[in-house]
Amino acid sequence: MFSYKAVYVIVLREFKRFFRQKGRLVVTLARPLIWLLIVGSGFSGIINIGAHAEGASYMQFILPGIVGMTILFSSVFSTISVVWDREFGFLREMLVAPVSRATIVAGKLLSGTLLSLFQGATLLLIAPLLGLRLSLPGFVAMLLLMFLVSLAITSFGLFVASYLTSLEGFNVIMNFIVLPMFFLSGALYPMDALPQPLKLLSFVNPLCFGVDAFKHALLGGNGRLSAEIPLIVDVAFLVVFSALFIAASAVSFERRK
Repeated sequence: MFSYKAVYVIVLREFKRFFRQKGRLVVTLARPLIWLLIVGSGFSGIINIGAHAEGASYMQFILPGIVGMTILFSSVFSTISVVWDREFGFLREMLVAPVSRATIVAGKLLSGTLLSLFQGATLLLIAPLLGLRLSLPGFVAMLLLMFLVSLAITSFGLFVASYLTSLEGFNVIMNFIVLPMFFLSGALYPMDALPQPLKLLSFVNPLCFGVDAFKHALLGGNGRLSAEIPLIVDVAFLVVFSALFIAASAVSFERRK
């Protein structure tokens, strides 16, 4: 049977694990700032963003991408707890508990999504330092979009993690997937700068639609040409992607022994 209390316990356990790992917390918060300062400063004189960020600087242009990167890494690697729990036997204890496996999937999805949302939201605090004014409606819109992007990527990571049995295998496969997702997301340069075959790959990348949605929310007031895809298309893709991989994750866990 589905248990909301069990979902709460799983979410609470993941949050406690995250905040007890001080090194992970520091690295998670420092990584996007390092990328923003180093990559933003280094690429600003190399990459021509042109009309895609009319009225915005390059540092402003990549902020949505850095938020997307933070959510990507956090969402994907939050699902490593599935593999960790499998290796140390805790997952087996959850699977034999008197709760449905959909409860376990919901707990893992919600914990990964909320952790990613928390980490992405902290970056919004530096938006004013870059000259971006975020109104209250814009801030709420960003939170909703970040939640949707976090859910989409966490559901994908959970689906992949459900088939892996070792931490080493998870790290290798996820690093192989994560970096192409980031570089094909339009986070550091407009997608129009990509060759046509790579541009086509971008349109099956959930982070591409997520970063574009963030550009609508963060850069809309600085340059109407900042985003490259209609917002309704971004949201629709992320909703469908999330639904497909949530269902796939639930089916995968139902088949686990």
